[in-house]
Amino acid sequence: MSHEPLASDVVAEGRAVGVIPARWASTRLPGKSLVPLCGKPMVQWVVERAKRATSLSDVVVATDDQRILEVVEGFGGHAVMTRPDHPSGTDRIAEATCGIDADLVVNIQGDEPLVEPALIDRLVSEMTADPTWDMGTAAARIESPEDLDDPSVVKVVWAEDHQALYFSRSTIPFVRDRGMQESVVHWRHLGIYAYRRGFLGRLVAAEPCMLEEAEKLEQLRALHLGGRMLVLETVDHGIGVDTPADVPRAEQLIREAGQHG
Repeated sequence: MSHEPLASDVVAEGRAVGVIPARWASTRLPGKSLVPLCGKPMVQWVVERAKRATSLSDVVVATDDQRILEVVEGFGGHAVMTRPDHPSGTDRIAEATCGIDADLVVNIQGDEPLVEPALIDRLVSEMTADPTWDMGTAAARIESPEDLDDPSVVKVVWAEDHQALYFSRSTIPFVRDRGMQESVVHWRHLGIYAYRRGFLGRLVAAEPCMLEEAEKLEQLRALHLGGRMLVLETVDHGIGVDTPADVPRAEQLIREAGQHG
């Protein structure tokens, strides 16, 4: 894979920078970054929430579409143009941050209008405190049987020190004995990542591995490469906006959180 620096701007220097990948194409909701939620485009909600994280020196939207760029710049945000042919958000982030002098890069999902600023700060703090972590991410308890059986809900298991062991669309851990079912906790992976700058470069330079291609989970490439990935426990109060049906629910949650207006 080629990762030439084509971004049209350079992010301000700092210890940690947040990047929001925002491509136009989406199978279920094209142009979802600009979908209006309570009077503002979704990308603006994400940017404004991310900017409340005190650990980030800058928040940048990495996009492949001029319309998204203009909207972000219109509300005073920082956006850069990237190539349209990136296979993943991680590749887009790698291009957008090629001019950064930062230790950590935080991948903030562009379809999470209620991303938690405190979670971003926790990730940056933990990664800063222990330089042996290559990446950091988060997980929340799975409460419903429907989510446990849903392959779109990614599950994660970790070791005693919270190092990620595996991610899967299947139910992990599998509970063989019925007597243990009530004592086993299952965890949903949340799509936020903090990358050590050097490991990000190594990640996008590597070819997809067999496990990644089988599960369609890019984070498995990091584990395949031997990366040490921290998993933080958190409570998931957010919502991912992936389909038109998610829009009214997202607006309801925004109102309930007192964020509208």
